[in-house]
Amino acid sequence: MFDRPERGERAILVRIGLGQPPDADELAEFDALARSAGAIPVSTVTGSRRIPEPRYFVGSGKAEEIRERAEAEKAEIVLVDHELSPSQERNLERLTGRRVLDRAGLILDIFARRARSAEGKLEVELAQLRHLSTRLVRGWTHLERQKGGIGLRGPGETQLETDRRLIGKRIRTLAARLEKLARRRDTGRQERKRVPVPGVALIGYTNAGKSTLFRALTGADAYVADQLFATLDPTVRRLRLPHTPDFVVADTVGFVRDLPHELVAAFRSTLMEAREADLLIHVVDAADPERDQRIAQVDELVASIGAEAIPQLRVFNKIDRMGRVPELVRDAAGRPSAVWLSAASGAGVGLLQDALQEIFGQAAMWLAVVLPPSQGRLRARLYELRLVHAEEAMEDGNTRLVVESSPQELVLLCHAAGVEFGTAVSPCLPAPGFVEFGRDAASSAA
Repeated sequence: MFDRPERGERAILVRIGLGQPPDADELAEFDALARSAGAIPVSTVTGSRRIPEPRYFVGSGKAEEIRERAEAEKAEIVLVDHELSPSQERNLERLTGRRVLDRAGLILDIFARRARSAEGKLEVELAQLRHLSTRLVRGWTHLERQKGGIGLRGPGETQLETDRRLIGKRIRTLAARLEKLARRRDTGRQERKRVPVPGVALIGYTNAGKSTLFRALTGADAYVADQLFATLDPTVRRLRLPHTPDFVVADTVGFVRDLPHELVAAFRSTLMEAREADLLIHVVDAADPERDQRIAQVDELVASIGAEAIPQLRVFNKIDRMGRVPELVRDAAGRPSAVWLSAASGAGVGLLQDALQEIFGQAAMWLAVVLPPSQGRLRARLYELRLVHAEEAMEDGNTRLVVESSPQELVLLCHAAGVEFGTAVSPCLPAPGFVEFGRDAASSAA
């Protein structure tokens, strides 16, 4: 085993093109991944092969070049932008005398650094243990062999079995705890369904600007940084727009090509926010020269989690880097299909709000609401949302409110307050009509 410093490890990056020369953009992304993990790339080794070499993946000659480059640059770790088998990883470590980490292990390390919530930490640990369970070799070299002499006989290879048993037990424990948390989330989700609240999930390639857009939309104090996987734990906030029912917006983890299967399986809490959403806002880095490939990769991952049937609104972010003006694009039916904006400067965010209002909102109208004295909470809620334009005390003790709202929004508000909806909704002005709420749910149950 190799000692690992906390940060600042000098790293050799390895990228091999299979059947073609290595892609420069993919190599740049891997460099960004390495820096996000705290590594300091000091040299890059590239090459091409028709198929991976069974022993080192990269071929014996290229493996020797990696060893020489690591010694010359005094590198402490070798990062390989491919998925290595346990034996390939072990063989490279023996040859170079340095730690070797493949792409999956690097992404897992980044997730371990960034997870903040208790559930996120459990998910990362579970993914790491599943990844580690196939790499339990030479972890206890001082106990591997039987030696002569009293007190020098060790358990030998049974230590490996002990490690596997302990890791298996820990994996089962974590899976059970996550399943309990998932049931708790499902319970909360079912409660929210009793009072339907539309849900929106921000998805997109990592570092596309989802958290910046989330902050611009909701005002939430979301963590924003120019680095890959800055956001891991799902963040959900309520968004209120004029003449639109309240809906929730979720900021999710960024996608990336070749995302490890362990993470896709483990990060159910984040992925569930996307699967349960009524609308996916697909955030795209408009200035990325590979944006079409990024869009295709995100769509592929969306399909892999079973969310391909959910409607998408595409948001092309970072137009300030292109010199493009904000724009709301519509499809052939006149519905919003894409928005060009800059979340950092705020240019075009209003267009996105207009699009959301058009998608979720209904035409607002003047309505008259008559509430009994027992419905003070609903009256306060209507004032809190700034929907009330006039109030009148009636002779029978009820209160007549003139509100500006859509009928759908008013039904949701009344449902949330436990109020029975009485007569049909009708316009209040110029011919005042009344929306009667004669009883609350408790009195009707009695």
